[in-house]
Amino acid sequence: MLTSGDVIQLDLGVPEGREAGFRHPAVVVTAQRILDAQPSVIQVVPLTSTVRGFAVEVTIEPDTVNGVRNQSAAQCQHIRAVSTKRVAEVTGNIGAAVISQIRDTLGLVLDIPG
Repeated sequence: MLTSGDVIQLDLGVPEGREAGFRHPAVVVTAQRILDAQPSVIQVVPLTSTVRGFAVEVTIEPDTVNGVRNQSAAQCQHIRAVSTKRVAEVTGNIGAAVISQIRDTLGLVLDIPG
């Protein structure tokens, strides 16, 4: 079962324009209460090892718990819904502090008052 904040490997398919694509790491951002119901579609934010410092990205430092190999950026501007069938494996979890930063940034991206 997936947990909010899990770092997963998934196939995002062939990208269009500047989308993330192909086999890619991503962070599960779906609320835990939704994940507990075992949905067939989840919300993810792709990770990239190209850290640009954009205000809509959250930097994640690699460690043994999160399973991230290089310093990475969670690309909150690329949030998307994907089928759970696309998930190849779970490699770690970013933890409560970083998922909170990502959710705050998603609030900015989606213009949700915080």
